[in-house]
Amino acid sequence: MVLSLVSVSVDMNKHFEDARYYLKRAGETAKKGVEEELEPVRERFTELTGEDEPEPEPGRLETIRADLKEVQENAEGEAKEAIEDARKKIDDYRAE
Repeated sequence: MVLSLVSVSVDMNKHFEDARYYLKRAGETAKKGVEEELEPVRERFTELTGEDEPEPEPGRLETIRADLKEVQENAEGEAKEAIEDARKKIDDYRAE
């Protein structure tokens, strides 16, 4: 009885894997079909607007990189200020 249930379970998993594979293929094929159908519309839009391609919005990675660059610049500025303050305190101490 247990062996029978295991066999049915394995067969069902295979069916789900096959179904998932074919759904993925169907989605990819549909996407290609839509792209092919819309290509003349895109070409006409490009012709009318004079744009080769619309500017892509910055992706998440580019946004994060820009934020990190800003943080780095702020940290560098704060470090320079701290060094200047420390040098001034040392100079004041030595002048006393």
